[in-house]
Amino acid sequence: MARPPLLIIAAGGTGGHMFPAQALAEAMLRRGWRVRLSTDPRGARYAGGFPHVVEIETLSSATFARGGLLSKAIAPFRIAGGILSATVRMMKDKPAIVVGFGGYPSIPAVTAAWILRLPRVLHEQNGVLGRVNQIFAKHVDVVACGTWPTALPEGAKGVPTGNPVRSTVMDRAAAGYIAPGDYPMSLVVMGGSQGARVLSDVVPAAVAALPDHMRRNLRVAHQAREEDVDRVNAAYEAAGITAEVKTFFNDIPRRLSEAQLVISRSGASSVADISVIGRPSILVPYAAATADHQTANARGLVEAGAAILIPERMLEPVALAEQMELVLSNPQAAEKMAQAALSQGRPDATERLVEIVETRAKRG
Repeated sequence: MARPPLLIIAAGGTGGHMFPAQALAEAMLRRGWRVRLSTDPRGARYAGGFPHVVEIETLSSATFARGGLLSKAIAPFRIAGGILSATVRMMKDKPAIVVGFGGYPSIPAVTAAWILRLPRVLHEQNGVLGRVNQIFAKHVDVVACGTWPTALPEGAKGVPTGNPVRSTVMDRAAAGYIAPGDYPMSLVVMGGSQGARVLSDVVPAAVAALPDHMRRNLRVAHQAREEDVDRVNAAYEAAGITAEVKTFFNDIPRRLSEAQLVISRSGASSVADISVIGRPSILVPYAAATADHQTANARGLVEAGAAILIPERMLEPVALAEQMELVLSNPQAAEKMAQAALSQGRPDATERLVEIVETRAKRG
Protein backbone atom coordinates (compact mmCIF):
# COMPACT_ATOMS: atom_id res chain seq x y z
CA MET A 1 0.00 0.00 0.00
CA ALA A 2 1.45 3.36 -1.04
CA ARG A 3 2.31 5.83 1.68
CA PRO A 4 0.37 9.11 1.69
CA PRO A 5 2.16 11.99 -0.07
CA LEU A 6 4.50 14.06 2.07
CA LEU A 7 4.32 17.85 2.41
CA ILE A 8 7.31 19.59 3.94
CA ILE A 9 6.53 22.99 5.43
CA ALA A 10 9.58 25.22 6.01
CA ALA A 11 8.96 28.09 8.41
CA GLY A 12 10.72 30.42 10.82
CA GLY A 13 10.14 31.00 14.48
CA THR A 14 7.56 33.78 14.75
CA GLY A 15 3.78 33.70 14.76
CA GLY A 16 3.77 35.57 11.45
CA HIS A 17 5.35 32.56 9.75
CA MET A 18 4.04 29.78 11.97
CA PHE A 19 0.30 30.55 12.10
CA PRO A 20 -0.36 30.34 8.33
CA ALA A 21 1.98 27.33 8.19
CA GLN A 22 -0.10 25.68 10.92
CA ALA A 23 -3.30 26.42 8.99
CA LEU A 24 -1.90 24.70 5.90
CA ALA A 25 -0.73 21.72 7.97
CA GLU A 26 -4.19 21.27 9.49
CA ALA A 27 -5.87 21.39 6.06
CA MET A 28 -3.44 18.99 4.39
CA LEU A 29 -3.73 16.46 7.21
CA ARG A 30 -7.50 16.46 6.71
CA ARG A 31 -6.85 15.60 3.06
CA GLY A 32 -4.80 12.57 4.01
CA TRP A 33 -1.29 13.96 3.55
CA ARG A 34 1.68 13.42 5.77
CA VAL A 35 3.11 16.73 7.01
CA ARG A 36 6.58 17.56 8.28
CA LEU A 37 7.60 20.94 9.67
CA SER A 38 11.20 21.88 8.90
CA THR A 39 12.55 24.60 11.17
CA ASP A 40 15.45 25.32 13.53
CA PRO A 41 15.59 24.81 17.33
CA ARG A 42 14.22 28.33 17.93
CA GLY A 43 11.35 27.76 15.51
CA ALA A 44 10.54 24.42 17.12
CA ARG A 45 9.65 26.28 20.34
CA TYR A 46 6.80 28.00 18.48
CA ALA A 47 5.42 24.79 16.99
CA GLY A 48 3.26 23.81 19.95
CA GLY A 49 0.04 24.68 18.15
CA PHE A 50 0.65 22.25 15.28
CA PRO A 51 -1.32 18.98 15.31
CA HIS A 52 0.61 16.30 17.19
CA VAL A 53 0.88 14.09 14.09
CA VAL A 54 3.03 16.69 12.33
CA GLU A 55 6.65 15.57 12.44
CA ILE A 56 8.99 18.35 13.60
CA GLU A 57 12.49 18.25 12.12
CA THR A 58 15.07 20.74 13.35
CA LEU A 59 17.89 21.75 11.06
CA SER A 60 20.75 24.15 11.65
CA SER A 61 20.33 27.57 10.07
CA ALA A 62 21.42 31.11 10.77
CA THR A 63 20.91 34.75 9.89
CA PHE A 64 23.39 37.36 8.77
CA ALA A 65 21.21 40.14 10.16
CA ARG A 66 21.94 39.64 13.86
CA GLY A 67 24.80 38.70 16.14
CA GLY A 68 28.47 39.64 16.32
CA LEU A 69 31.27 39.07 13.86
CA LEU A 70 31.79 35.46 14.98
CA SER A 71 28.10 34.60 14.52
CA LYS A 72 28.10 36.11 11.05
CA ALA A 73 31.34 34.33 10.15
CA ILE A 74 30.00 30.87 11.04
CA ALA A 75 26.49 31.49 9.62
CA PRO A 76 27.35 30.12 6.13
CA PHE A 77 28.68 26.89 7.64
CA ARG A 78 25.57 26.41 9.80
CA ILE A 79 23.32 27.03 6.79
CA ALA A 80 25.38 24.63 4.64
CA GLY A 81 25.06 21.95 7.31
CA GLY A 82 21.30 22.42 7.41
CA ILE A 83 21.04 22.23 3.62
CA LEU A 84 23.07 19.02 3.54
CA SER A 85 20.90 17.43 6.23
CA ALA A 86 17.69 18.49 4.49
CA THR A 87 18.90 17.14 1.14
CA VAL A 88 19.82 13.75 2.58
CA ARG A 89 16.47 13.46 4.39
CA MET A 90 14.52 14.36 1.25
CA MET A 91 16.41 11.76 -0.76
CA LYS A 92 15.41 9.12 1.82
CA ASP A 93 11.77 10.27 2.09
CA LYS A 94 10.90 12.27 -1.01
CA PRO A 95 8.31 14.99 -0.46
CA ALA A 96 5.65 15.65 -3.08
CA ILE A 97 6.19 19.38 -2.52
CA VAL A 98 7.98 21.83 -0.22
CA VAL A 99 6.24 25.03 0.90
CA GLY A 100 8.32 27.82 2.46
CA PHE A 101 6.75 30.47 4.70
CA GLY A 102 9.84 32.61 5.20
CA GLY A 103 12.28 33.22 8.01
CA TYR A 104 15.89 32.05 7.98
CA PRO A 105 14.98 28.61 9.43
CA SER A 106 13.24 27.88 6.10
CA ILE A 107 16.47 28.23 4.09
CA PRO A 108 17.73 24.60 4.34
CA ALA A 109 14.52 22.85 3.22
CA VAL A 110 13.70 25.27 0.38
CA THR A 111 17.31 25.13 -0.87
CA ALA A 112 17.30 21.32 -0.72
CA ALA A 113 14.06 21.24 -2.74
CA TRP A 114 15.70 23.48 -5.36
CA ILE A 115 18.79 21.24 -5.50
CA LEU A 116 16.62 18.13 -5.97
CA ARG A 117 14.28 19.91 -8.42
CA LEU A 118 11.23 19.14 -6.32
CA PRO A 119 8.01 21.18 -6.62
CA ARG A 120 8.26 24.20 -4.35
CA VAL A 121 5.99 27.08 -3.41
CA LEU A 122 6.48 30.12 -1.21
CA HIS A 123 3.85 31.85 0.87
CA GLU A 124 4.56 35.49 1.66
CA GLN A 125 2.38 36.95 4.38
CA ASN A 126 3.26 40.63 3.92
CA GLY A 127 2.92 43.14 1.11
CA VAL A 128 6.72 43.25 0.86
CA LEU A 129 8.76 40.06 0.53
CA GLY A 130 10.81 39.09 3.55
CA ARG A 131 14.57 38.72 3.06
CA VAL A 132 14.53 34.94 2.66
CA ASN A 133 11.51 34.87 0.35
CA GLN A 134 13.15 37.64 -1.70
CA ILE A 135 16.08 35.28 -2.34
CA PHE A 136 13.91 32.33 -3.37
CA ALA A 137 11.02 34.08 -5.18
CA LYS A 138 12.47 33.53 -8.66
CA HIS A 139 13.43 29.92 -7.89
CA VAL A 140 10.03 28.50 -6.97
CA ASP A 141 6.98 27.56 -9.04
CA VAL A 142 4.78 30.29 -7.56
CA VAL A 143 4.61 32.78 -4.69
CA ALA A 144 1.27 32.67 -2.89
CA CYS A 145 0.65 36.19 -1.62
CA GLY A 146 -1.15 36.87 1.62
CA THR A 147 -1.34 40.62 1.01
CA TRP A 148 -2.16 41.89 -2.45
CA PRO A 149 -0.55 43.49 -4.30
CA THR A 150 2.84 42.19 -3.21
CA ALA A 151 6.03 43.68 -4.65
CA LEU A 152 7.77 40.80 -6.44
CA PRO A 153 11.12 40.67 -8.26
CA GLU A 154 11.04 40.46 -12.05
CA GLY A 155 10.55 36.87 -13.15
CA ALA A 156 8.67 35.77 -10.03
CA LYS A 157 5.07 34.58 -10.40
CA GLY A 158 2.65 35.73 -7.73
CA VAL A 159 -0.91 34.58 -7.01
CA PRO A 160 -3.16 36.30 -4.42
CA THR A 161 -4.43 33.86 -1.79
CA GLY A 162 -4.81 35.81 1.44
CA ASN A 163 -3.27 34.69 4.71
CA PRO A 164 -4.46 31.31 6.04
CA VAL A 165 -5.73 31.40 9.61
CA ARG A 166 -5.72 28.55 12.12
CA SER A 167 -8.78 26.39 12.66
CA THR A 168 -9.32 28.01 16.06
CA VAL A 169 -9.69 31.36 14.27
CA MET A 170 -12.01 29.89 11.63
CA ASP A 171 -14.19 28.54 14.44
CA ARG A 172 -14.79 32.20 15.41
CA ALA A 173 -15.12 33.58 11.87
CA ALA A 174 -17.71 36.37 11.65
CA ALA A 175 -18.64 35.88 15.31
CA GLY A 176 -21.42 38.22 16.38
CA TYR A 177 -20.12 41.61 17.52
CA ILE A 178 -21.44 43.24 20.69
CA ALA A 179 -21.06 46.99 20.19
CA PRO A 180 -19.56 49.03 23.06
CA GLY A 181 -21.91 50.43 25.69
CA ASP A 182 -22.39 51.01 29.40
CA TYR A 183 -21.55 47.45 30.41
CA PRO A 184 -18.38 45.33 30.72
CA MET A 185 -16.25 45.65 27.59
CA SER A 186 -13.15 43.83 26.45
CA LEU A 187 -9.97 45.37 25.02
CA VAL A 188 -7.32 43.09 23.47
CA VAL A 189 -3.77 44.40 23.06
CA MET A 190 -1.49 42.33 20.79
CA GLY A 191 2.11 42.99 19.90
CA GLY A 192 2.76 39.91 17.83
CA SER A 193 4.18 36.65 19.16
CA GLN A 194 7.10 38.56 20.69
CA GLY A 195 5.01 41.32 22.26
CA ALA A 196 5.77 45.01 21.64
CA ARG A 197 7.48 47.39 24.03
CA VAL A 198 5.88 50.56 22.65
CA LEU A 199 2.39 49.17 23.32
CA SER A 200 3.45 48.32 26.85
CA ASP A 201 4.79 51.85 27.26
CA VAL A 202 1.70 53.66 25.98
CA VAL A 203 -1.49 51.58 26.24
CA PRO A 204 -1.82 51.37 30.06
CA ALA A 205 -1.47 55.15 30.35
CA ALA A 206 -3.96 55.66 27.51
CA VAL A 207 -6.52 53.38 29.18
CA ALA A 208 -5.97 55.27 32.45
CA ALA A 209 -6.73 58.54 30.60
CA LEU A 210 -10.17 57.38 29.46
CA PRO A 211 -13.29 58.87 31.11
CA ASP A 212 -14.12 57.20 34.44
CA HIS A 213 -17.34 55.53 33.26
CA MET A 214 -15.58 53.98 30.28
CA ARG A 215 -12.47 52.91 32.17
CA ARG A 216 -14.55 51.17 34.87
CA ASN A 217 -16.20 48.99 32.21
CA LEU A 218 -12.98 47.86 30.53
CA ARG A 219 -11.36 44.46 30.94
CA VAL A 220 -7.95 44.32 29.27
CA ALA A 221 -6.02 41.35 27.88
CA HIS A 222 -2.52 42.63 27.10
CA GLN A 223 0.24 40.63 25.42
CA ALA A 224 3.66 41.90 26.52
CA ARG A 225 7.28 40.87 26.38
CA GLU A 226 8.47 38.88 29.38
CA GLU A 227 10.64 41.72 30.69
CA ASP A 228 7.67 44.12 30.54
CA VAL A 229 4.95 41.99 32.20
CA ASP A 230 5.53 43.16 35.79
CA ARG A 231 5.61 46.88 35.01
CA VAL A 232 2.58 46.67 32.71
CA ASN A 233 0.64 44.80 35.40
CA ALA A 234 1.68 47.45 37.93
CA ALA A 235 0.56 50.28 35.63
CA TYR A 236 -2.90 48.80 35.16
CA GLU A 237 -3.21 48.03 38.86
CA ALA A 238 -2.22 51.57 39.83
CA ALA A 239 -4.96 52.91 37.58
CA GLY A 240 -7.55 50.53 39.02
CA ILE A 241 -7.96 48.70 35.70
CA THR A 242 -8.78 44.99 35.52
CA ALA A 243 -6.11 43.52 33.27
CA GLU A 244 -4.58 40.18 32.39
CA VAL A 245 -1.02 40.55 31.13
CA LYS A 246 0.82 37.60 29.59
CA THR A 247 3.65 36.96 27.16
CA PHE A 248 1.35 34.86 25.01
CA PHE A 249 -2.36 34.01 25.01
CA ASN A 250 -3.22 30.55 23.71
CA ASP A 251 -6.87 31.59 23.29
CA ILE A 252 -6.48 34.77 21.24
CA PRO A 253 -9.30 33.76 18.82
CA ARG A 254 -11.79 33.56 21.70
CA ARG A 255 -10.56 36.85 23.15
CA LEU A 256 -10.81 38.58 19.78
CA SER A 257 -14.35 37.30 19.29
CA GLU A 258 -15.36 38.77 22.66
CA ALA A 259 -13.54 42.11 22.18
CA GLN A 260 -15.14 45.47 21.52
CA LEU A 261 -11.79 46.89 20.36
CA VAL A 262 -8.35 45.54 19.43
CA ILE A 263 -5.07 47.45 19.63
CA SER A 264 -2.38 45.66 17.68
CA ARG A 265 0.72 45.70 15.57
CA SER A 266 -0.21 45.12 11.94
CA GLY A 267 1.65 41.89 11.38
CA ALA A 268 0.08 39.88 8.58
CA SER A 269 -1.32 37.15 10.83
CA SER A 270 -2.79 39.65 13.30
CA VAL A 271 -4.48 41.54 10.46
CA ALA A 272 -5.83 38.27 9.03
CA ASP A 273 -7.26 37.18 12.41
CA ILE A 274 -8.86 40.58 13.03
CA SER A 275 -10.39 40.56 9.52
CA VAL A 276 -11.76 37.00 9.57
CA ILE A 277 -13.33 37.43 13.01
CA GLY A 278 -14.33 41.04 12.23
CA ARG A 279 -13.35 43.53 14.93
CA PRO A 280 -12.65 47.28 15.09
CA SER A 281 -8.96 47.93 15.59
CA ILE A 282 -6.31 50.54 16.20
CA LEU A 283 -3.18 49.44 14.35
CA VAL A 284 0.37 50.56 15.16
CA PRO A 285 2.75 49.34 12.44
CA TYR A 286 6.19 48.25 13.62
CA ALA A 287 8.42 51.14 12.55
CA ALA A 288 11.49 48.96 11.95
CA ALA A 289 9.68 46.44 9.73
CA THR A 290 11.47 45.73 6.45
CA ALA A 291 10.34 48.24 3.78
CA ASP A 292 7.60 49.37 6.20
CA HIS A 293 5.60 46.25 5.31
CA GLN A 294 3.33 46.49 8.37
CA THR A 295 1.91 49.77 7.06
CA ALA A 296 1.20 47.97 3.77
CA ASN A 297 -0.49 45.15 5.72
CA ALA A 298 -2.78 47.64 7.47
CA ARG A 299 -3.80 49.50 4.32
CA GLY A 300 -6.81 47.33 3.44
CA LEU A 301 -8.44 47.63 6.88
CA VAL A 302 -7.72 51.35 7.12
CA GLU A 303 -9.07 52.17 3.63
CA ALA A 304 -12.19 50.09 4.34
CA GLY A 305 -12.87 52.12 7.49
CA ALA A 306 -12.31 49.10 9.74
CA ALA A 307 -9.19 50.34 11.49
CA ILE A 308 -7.48 53.49 12.74
CA LEU A 309 -3.76 53.65 11.94
CA ILE A 310 -1.36 55.43 14.31
CA PRO A 311 2.30 55.54 13.20
CA GLU A 312 4.62 54.46 15.99
CA ARG A 313 6.32 57.87 16.14
CA MET A 314 2.93 59.46 16.90
CA LEU A 315 1.80 56.94 19.50
CA GLU A 316 1.41 58.63 22.87
CA PRO A 317 -1.18 58.20 25.65
CA VAL A 318 -3.43 61.21 25.03
CA ALA A 319 -3.69 60.64 21.26
CA LEU A 320 -4.37 56.92 21.73
CA ALA A 321 -6.97 57.59 24.44
CA GLU A 322 -8.78 59.96 22.08
CA GLN A 323 -9.00 57.32 19.36
CA MET A 324 -10.10 54.63 21.82
CA GLU A 325 -12.84 56.91 23.17
CA LEU A 326 -13.94 57.68 19.60
CA VAL A 327 -14.66 53.98 19.02
CA LEU A 328 -15.92 52.99 22.46
CA SER A 329 -18.35 55.92 22.76
CA ASN A 330 -19.98 55.37 19.37
CA PRO A 331 -21.59 51.94 19.10
CA GLN A 332 -22.95 52.49 15.59
CA ALA A 333 -19.53 53.50 14.24
CA ALA A 334 -17.93 50.53 16.02
CA GLU A 335 -20.48 48.19 14.44
CA LYS A 336 -19.67 49.61 11.00
CA MET A 337 -15.95 49.09 11.66
CA ALA A 338 -16.57 45.46 12.59
CA GLN A 339 -18.54 44.88 9.38
CA ALA A 340 -15.87 46.64 7.34
CA ALA A 341 -13.22 44.38 8.88
CA LEU A 342 -15.18 41.32 7.76
CA SER A 343 -15.29 42.70 4.21
CA GLN A 344 -11.49 42.52 4.16
CA GLY A 345 -11.28 38.97 5.54
CA ARG A 346 -10.20 36.04 3.40
CA PRO A 347 -11.65 33.00 5.18
CA ASP A 348 -10.98 30.95 2.03
CA ALA A 349 -7.23 31.68 2.07
CA THR A 350 -6.31 28.20 3.31
CA GLU A 351 -8.37 26.53 0.58
CA ARG A 352 -6.74 28.74 -2.06
CA LEU A 353 -3.28 27.77 -0.82
CA VAL A 354 -4.23 24.08 -0.61
CA GLU A 355 -5.37 24.18 -4.24
CA ILE A 356 -2.02 25.65 -5.33
CA VAL A 357 -0.08 23.08 -3.30
CA GLU A 358 -2.01 20.07 -4.63
CA THR A 359 -1.91 21.32 -8.23
CA ARG A 360 1.85 21.87 -8.14
CA ALA A 361 2.45 18.54 -6.44
CA LYS A 362 0.48 16.69 -9.14
CA ARG A 363 2.50 18.38 -11.87
CA GLY A 364 5.64 17.05 -10.21
